[in-house]
Amino acid sequence: METKNIGKIIQVKDSVVLISGLSQVGYNQLVSIQAETGRVPALVLNLQTDQVGAVVLGDSSLIKQGDLVEFLEESLSIDVSEELLGQVVGPLGNSLTGHKLQVVTKGESMFLERVAAGVLARKDVSRPLYTGIIAVDLMIPVGRGQRELIIGDKKTGKTSICIDAIINQKGRDVICIYVAIGQKASKISRIRQLLIDYKAMDYTIIVAANASDPTALQYLAPYSGSAIAEYFAQKGKDVLIIYDDLSKHANAYREISLLLNRPAGREAYPGDIFYLHSRLLERSLQYSDKMGGGSITALPVIETQAGDVSAYIPTNVISITDGQIYLDGDLFNSGQRPAINVGASVSRVGSSAQNKGAKQVAGQLKLDLAQFRELQAFAQFGSDLDADTTEKLRRGELISALLNQTELKPLSISHQIVIFYAAIHGKIKFSALSEIEDWRYQYITFMNDKGKNVLKELEDGKKIENDLEQELIKLIDQFNQTYG
Repeated sequence: METKNIGKIIQVKDSVVLISGLSQVGYNQLVSIQAETGRVPALVLNLQTDQVGAVVLGDSSLIKQGDLVEFLEESLSIDVSEELLGQVVGPLGNSLTGHKLQVVTKGESMFLERVAAGVLARKDVSRPLYTGIIAVDLMIPVGRGQRELIIGDKKTGKTSICIDAIINQKGRDVICIYVAIGQKASKISRIRQLLIDYKAMDYTIIVAANASDPTALQYLAPYSGSAIAEYFAQKGKDVLIIYDDLSKHANAYREISLLLNRPAGREAYPGDIFYLHSRLLERSLQYSDKMGGGSITALPVIETQAGDVSAYIPTNVISITDGQIYLDGDLFNSGQRPAINVGASVSRVGSSAQNKGAKQVAGQLKLDLAQFRELQAFAQFGSDLDADTTEKLRRGELISALLNQTELKPLSISHQIVIFYAAIHGKIKFSALSEIEDWRYQYITFMNDKGKNVLKELEDGKKIENDLEQELIKLIDQFNQTYG
């Protein structure tokens, strides 16, 4: 073995070690520390003229000053196959579900860090990915291959949107990957049990780096999830990956960087924090037909403090993604579920991939909501309102109530369309908003029974016109005769 490939530990700082003597090592490459109790892997993240810095991928308490370090001349990778489906795994591919994974025989070794696919390997986002959440699917639509940020304060329902989106992929041939970064082990366990209860774990992989895990593993978790996603996407599959959340990921990287003596910048983050997330999210894409046509849709999560979306990490990730779903604390506290601020949310790609029927309904829906908000503010100061204003206020209240949705009960896009077609055309008949849940249940049950053909055509993306529109109006009128 050549001497140039051997180094020595000169300092141990928490989960970071400083090493001298590794003149040939490269950034993001693996080294093996020869501790007394065995070998401990580490990942090189800092290069200086006289030393390198590395994060320990195991128990750093086993390492001491003077231990020898071997350069392995390889990058960090994870073995991926279909056997991972239904599993909870660590960032290095180890099973966390209480039993060992089978030996991966048909899988591939995927690098955690890799250059994102180039322009020629991609094509435009043109197919919808339904979350089952009305406000998202109709007004902030997500396309397969898109990167849509979920942003909001703590305890405003960010993870709930992600779980609903996973549950809604049942039967849609989408592989789901939930990456938990710095979350409590109890929360991850609860999410796994929910997915099992809703029979969604069969097509889901959870990549977990708990709050109690070493900082290095929390840093690596999203790259592991992305590597797994690329394995399936390169085989022509559609993948939904959720990073929950990148705020904790940024904090883990900041901790590592400060231990590596890197200069601190804005909010004590290192200067390359933008590159950290951009190289991760750029790996989400819609592959071209020549590349198999698979896709990776990313839903990164960012936690804000007191609704401050202008902070460093939120603005960074907003600029990288193709839009954001903004969850408002005031809406959440007022009882709106999900607490999506439609006015502050945007999808820069999804409308080009949106279901035609949904797009028709969404246009009028957005207009009615915008008018309602303006009139609502005006109505607080005016006592005498004309009949037209009163009707617009009533319709706005109705639409706002219809946008309320029970957690863990995603709606199909066809159900969303028929509900809001009736709403925007003034065809919903009941006396009080308190009856809305009963009306929705009865209406959907009726449509499932009498309007199967209409629902199928809407699900297939047909435009609401001609015979389809006449049939839908006929069904609504028929329901109104029997309801109540």
